Amino acid sequence: QVQLVESGGGSVQAGGSLKLSCAASGNIRSSCGMYWYRQAPGKEREFASGIDGNGATRYADSVKGRFTISRDSAKATLYLQMNSLKTEDTAVYYCAALCSGQSYWGQGTQVTVSS
Repeated sequence: QVQLVESGGGSVQAGGSLKLSCAASGNIRSSCGMYWYRQAPGKEREFASGIDGNGATRYADSVKGRFTISRDSAKATLYLQMNSLKTEDTAVYYCAALCSGQSYWGQGTQVTVSS
């Protein structure tokens, strides 16, 4: 079992920055892939960014160049640095982990970007 707890969400004006954190506990290993998904009001949950066990990163086109994903394996923590935020980035952001074919999700943290 893996437990994931997100933090760092909040309200910010367009153009601002936020840094999300996801603290992992339980049977989390550095080989697990870790991801950030987001769900805007009235929309389906979508992939935002991911990092695999080797440190390779991926980004959705909508956040590429503005968001940076990173992980601290020693602290079992995943981060998402979000810069140049736009109103369309408003969503609940979820941390996810994929370990040996099993997926785990956090409870989400709200990010609200106002104009």
